[in-house]
Amino acid sequence: MAVELNESSFQSEVLESDVPVVVDFWAVWCGPCRMLTPTIEALAGEYEGKIKVAKVNVDENQQLAAKYGIMSIPTVMVFNEGKVAEQFIGVQPKGVYEDAVKKYI
Repeated sequence: MAVELNESSFQSEVLESDVPVVVDFWAVWCGPCRMLTPTIEALAGEYEGKIKVAKVNVDENQQLAAKYGIMSIPTVMVFNEGKVAEQFIGVQPKGVYEDAVKKYI
């Protein structure tokens, strides 16, 4: 299951993580974000123990969204060793996210 992050937990959960982290920047009102949720949850289950999967609600964490230049949602970022390694804007097929993740595990 994807972990809900906020501005106070982002540092420890993402930037200091010893495994790659997939972060879904989303909002409750966003239809495409809701379409992406099953894919994000599937990644969390299938790669459990190899990666972390997290969600950031941009309405509740506006400073975090601004820090990472989130202009359109959903935006999915793959963090590796505390840095953005991959970024995807809009809903992508599950295989796109899997291919990105596999590079870092």
